[in-house]
Amino acid sequence: MHFSPPVSKNRIISKFPKCYNPQACLQMKDDWNAKAKTVCLDRAARQQGLDRLKMSKAVVVGDLNVGKTCLINRFCKDAFDRDYKATIGVDFEIERFELSGLPYSLQIWDTAGQEKFKCIASAYYRGAQVIITVFDMADIKTLEHTRQWLLEALRENEPSACFIFLVGTKRDLLSPEECQRTERDAVKMASEMNAEFWSVSSKTGQNVQEFFFRVAALAFEDAILQELELGNSSARIGDGDILKADRAPGSLEAVAVKKSCC
Repeated sequence: MHFSPPVSKNRIISKFPKCYNPQACLQMKDDWNAKAKTVCLDRAARQQGLDRLKMSKAVVVGDLNVGKTCLINRFCKDAFDRDYKATIGVDFEIERFELSGLPYSLQIWDTAGQEKFKCIASAYYRGAQVIITVFDMADIKTLEHTRQWLLEALRENEPSACFIFLVGTKRDLLSPEECQRTERDAVKMASEMNAEFWSVSSKTGQNVQEFFFRVAALAFEDAILQELELGNSSARIGDGDILKADRAPGSLEAVAVKKSCC
């Protein structure tokens, strides 16, 4: 019998998480996909293996000092330290959730933003279901750099198989007027990336949990739907077999829009 420890109460997602900004969202809906919902409630399907521990992979990319590690640690450890040392190569956390009554885990890979570690970090991009590109809202240059970070991550993955997010950090450092201006620029960039935009503060925790809940919900639902399409409920989500990484896009225009789950 498969056994996994109980999920923390603050990791149970009972309702489909809403997007932050309707102008830049991946899915305009307020409930789970009907097919996925039925499978999650189907006891027979559970006995076929859909209640086994599922796992998807999210990679977090962006410039040095944009707050990637702070973002992850705020969610995973509910901690904030402005003096984190730069990540060397890669690091990762695993967060366990319960969605629609089923257990699910998200691997969150924290990658280095320094040029000298790019070769090391890029080796860990492959097999990602989620790509999170991060920029510093107080440094608009880092927003422009997210284009290149996304392209590098997509060289190791099939664009149509990935959810893409654009996350602006350190919103607490901006005035409401500055935040509004920066968000307008970010929404435009997110549209070019076929990404969903979120604005967060790791210092205050604003929007951090909501963002990762959204990531987990979309990745989980898509994984269930992929298993249904494959007709193989025993396949382990996140093992890379259901992803093809043999296409290297040359521009953001090569990024395919994520198929609708509605």
